[in-house]
Amino acid sequence: MKALYFDGRLALRDLPMPRPKQGEALVRVRRAGICGTDREILKGYSAFQGVPGHEFVGEVVECENANWRGKRVVGEINVSCGECNLCLWGLGKHCPRRTVIGIVNRDGAFAEFLTLPVENLHEVPASIEDEVAVFVEPLAAATEFLSEANVSPAVKTAVLGDGRLGLLVAQVLKHAHADVTLFGRHDFKLKLAEAWGVRTVPAGQPLEEGRFALVVEAAGSPAGLADALRLVEPRGTVVMKSTFREPARFDTAKLVVDEIRLVGSRCGDFSVALGQLAEGAIKVRELVSRTFPLEQGLEAFQYLERPSCLKVLLAPSPA
Repeated sequence: MKALYFDGRLALRDLPMPRPKQGEALVRVRRAGICGTDREILKGYSAFQGVPGHEFVGEVVECENANWRGKRVVGEINVSCGECNLCLWGLGKHCPRRTVIGIVNRDGAFAEFLTLPVENLHEVPASIEDEVAVFVEPLAAATEFLSEANVSPAVKTAVLGDGRLGLLVAQVLKHAHADVTLFGRHDFKLKLAEAWGVRTVPAGQPLEEGRFALVVEAAGSPAGLADALRLVEPRGTVVMKSTFREPARFDTAKLVVDEIRLVGSRCGDFSVALGQLAEGAIKVRELVSRTFPLEQGLEAFQYLERPSCLKVLLAPSPA
């Protein structure tokens, strides 16, 4: 099969067809999304070697359970051992022996085929097209913090970063009836958010320091945490969504003196994301800038560097 393979350098390769183990399914990838984590992997984040990519929608072509064959699916990215204390407590995404597709010791979605345990799969309703279904994983991640941050109607919230994740988070907060302000650097992205009823603040404008009960950092930069701490009010909450290779520098005294709650937030509930997309509650089609065939994967990564670009998809197989 054809796949994008990373070993310090990203290249299109012919690789052996993956063989599903017991309890796994072989999935033909129909669409895959490139995200910020994929870009950081190419810079050395997580020391990954293999096929990147963890946002995908595909079709099950081989599985012991015949009921799954032919179904269109998305897949949770963490493959846990199922035996350790964290797994037994329902925290498999933190399993110390887990693999993570396209990120930790498991080939991912920038390929014609991948394998995943059946328990990781979620069937995609017919009403959700491929270009929308590929957003299930990032949307699930964008909603995860809601249970941790106690978001209530009209609570004053800020989102740092107008990239793909920041725009999803801003929509999620708006859907939760929060008072949302998005801080960003790109006029066309901010105008998109304004069309959803989100207040925006462009770069260079004075920051409303200490005015927000909740700040979600999705800037994709080590400087984002320091900016978030400037915006949050005493006893407020800062949620970190970005992953990046470089360490973040910030004033720990601010955390202590203002009694700020700092929360890390990662993977979320796929069923919630599927429901929101099926309802049309979250708009994602307008985030897709371009779709490339897998063979043009290197060009797709270059295209993603354009300031005018939002989301780039790969099409390893016909939809």
